[in-house]
Amino acid sequence: MQTKPDLDEARRVLQEVFGFADFRPGQAEILQAVLDGDDILAIMPTGAGKSLCYQLPALLRPGLTVVVSPLIALMRDQVEQLKQRGVPAAALNSTNSGQDNAMIEAALLKGRYRLVYVAPERFVRADTLSMLRRAGADLLAIDEAHCVSQWGHDFRPEYRALGESLVALGRPQIVAVTATADGPTRAEIMERLFPAEPRQFIRSFDRPNLRLAMQRKHKPVQQILAMIARHKGESGIIYCASRKGVEKLTEILSAQGIFALPYHAGLAPEIRAAHQDMFVRHENVVIVATIAFGMGIDKPDVRFVCHADLPGSIEAYYQEIGRAGRDGLPADTLTLFGEADIRLRERQIEDNDAAPERKRLDRRKLQELIALCETPRCRRQTLLAAFGEQSEPCGNCDICEGRWPLFDGVVAAQKVMSAILRTSGRFFSGHLAHLLIGHATEAIKRHSHDLLPTFGVGREFTLSEWRSIFHQLHALNLIEQDEEDRDRWCLTQGGRAVLRGEAELTLRGEMALPTGRSADIRKSLREIESGAEADYADRDLAQKAFTREPPQISSADLTIHETRLFVALKAERLSLAKAQKQPPYVIFHDAVLVEIARRAPRDEAQLLEIHGIGPAKAARYGEAMLAVVARHEQA
Repeated sequence: MQTKPDLDEARRVLQEVFGFADFRPGQAEILQAVLDGDDILAIMPTGAGKSLCYQLPALLRPGLTVVVSPLIALMRDQVEQLKQRGVPAAALNSTNSGQDNAMIEAALLKGRYRLVYVAPERFVRADTLSMLRRAGADLLAIDEAHCVSQWGHDFRPEYRALGESLVALGRPQIVAVTATADGPTRAEIMERLFPAEPRQFIRSFDRPNLRLAMQRKHKPVQQILAMIARHKGESGIIYCASRKGVEKLTEILSAQGIFALPYHAGLAPEIRAAHQDMFVRHENVVIVATIAFGMGIDKPDVRFVCHADLPGSIEAYYQEIGRAGRDGLPADTLTLFGEADIRLRERQIEDNDAAPERKRLDRRKLQELIALCETPRCRRQTLLAAFGEQSEPCGNCDICEGRWPLFDGVVAAQKVMSAILRTSGRFFSGHLAHLLIGHATEAIKRHSHDLLPTFGVGREFTLSEWRSIFHQLHALNLIEQDEEDRDRWCLTQGGRAVLRGEAELTLRGEMALPTGRSADIRKSLREIESGAEADYADRDLAQKAFTREPPQISSADLTIHETRLFVALKAERLSLAKAQKQPPYVIFHDAVLVEIARRAPRDEAQLLEIHGIGPAKAARYGEAMLAVVARHEQA
């Protein structure tokens, strides 16, 4: 009788195949549940190791693991990385020739693969299900499981048919994973994908390596160029709300000498594929894209994500910034927003033919996103609170860094709350802002709000500033939407305390403060990177700034001598990647090269001690890496 694999055996395979010394936080508990045969729903942040929760069990169990993945690019990357580690894996998709797919299916029936990746459209076909059942499929992993939810930002109708296909597959064990799912989305995932309630593992949504920043649009092109300048020679993504915006911004950036490529659904498929491939394989490409780009992009060294326009929702924002810093090293995010963005989103919601329930939900989600943009408290606290998670101030966002002017907001808050109460809570920020500055709009006059005592009591602030104050009060949980009536605003207990003058309140002004010495810090880092003679005082200044500003990745925690070795290792990795026509990160992630540069291993045994290098990788690339180290040490 075969014994069930345990965590000790899983840890051995983790070390031998994947090159990791131990599990990441939260992985062991999930892996144990998978090995026990339980159905699983795992919500884990990007970079926390979701894929390992089904890839590792696939190597410990006798059956076949089927992975349903929404994007061909994601399948291709994961299969290639598994092959690099010596794991027999394949993908069935439309980019393969008919002959290739037939050969893969024949090999599956002979038991030659441990994992097979399949698109949802192909998976639900009767012939595919029959073949997979005959091939011994006994574990179904559903990646990006939030795509099943009609309330989600990446809804894929074909995902809803997955649950109906389980009987035809012989009722396999299910492991569904995603990084983005609030309460309603989790409920729908469980309803649609699982025959019975699964075990749930909801990890922290926090990505502490991401610096969060938001700015009102002032001179958006200059704001974006400043972000790119802080990451010269590094990869980044800039999201725009429209195809026209993508094309225009790409032209502007290209004229500035920036290697920028457009990506949107209006481009021919072969052009989109070429641009995505260029972005994945090179280290200095900036992709300017609509939301058509990103899901499933497993490029670990994206050093910044910028939103040129307001994202679609707080879930979309979280998902999109999550494409930065997947290697766990510091990365930068910036979101630009303005009144025009907010009004556009409001119009899109109202003009949509969606059901009233969906419109109410969309309005609530928009308010949560605006509250994040306008919050006077730690961005990360506000973001995590939207997912039901409490946290302390992070020290790694523009609010915690003291980049915004603050003022005593008690009187301003009292005026907003008075306006809410006198209008029965039925009006949103724009209407209340006009009321407070004394602007008698058609709506104001229609409701006789120009006769209220609060009409015109707030002329000390502009319309934009009053909108901001309103959203700050929402972010601080001083006002909220009624649970029974989402179209009505009401005061919370904390808000009433402010209204009565029993509590203090600090609010945030409109414009961010200058970044101080950030330019000097960046200059020091660039000198280290280029090998210039920067003294150690400059280097210490740069290192101390790492908790407040994202570092240039090649200088992270390295001496000048180590940085030069890191640069040489990157050059060798790029050469190997070009020879194999693979992205550089498939060879080694930057974090692995940083560790090689720091330790300077002399032989394969020392190389194997480095996190992320297993026997397969050491056998394939160890000699080349060790040769670079040896040359560097002799120089």
